[in-house]
Amino acid sequence: MVNVDTHILVFALAGEVTDRERRVLASNTWSVSAIVFWELAKLAQLGRIEIDLDDAELTRTLSGIHVWPVDLAVSIQSTRLDFKSDPADELIAATSIVHQVPLLTRDRRIKGSRLVKFA
Repeated sequence: MVNVDTHILVFALAGEVTDRERRVLASNTWSVSAIVFWELAKLAQLGRIEIDLDDAELTRTLSGIHVWPVDLAVSIQSTRLDFKSDPADELIAATSIVHQVPLLTRDRRIKGSRLVKFA
């Protein structure tokens, strides 16, 4: 299983992943922090991505992804990271730590972490 951050999910849905990302995604079950779906909706609302969250095929695709809750353990871990970022990215990284699932990301701040295991 791999934890996919918001931008990787957007790139994957658009077919714009790197060869390495494609191999990781193809060989693992995808999972996301619950905050990722909120970020998708917010980015669409703000016009920063073009995605139709009402599309039935997209809904089926997203429904097949394992969703990790933003629970107390994840919330606490997000305050104990070795990097600072926006709250959603901190929750995504904390999700990987708490659930011991490697994270697939391009985010430089997160990738500087010694606490997060990466895919």
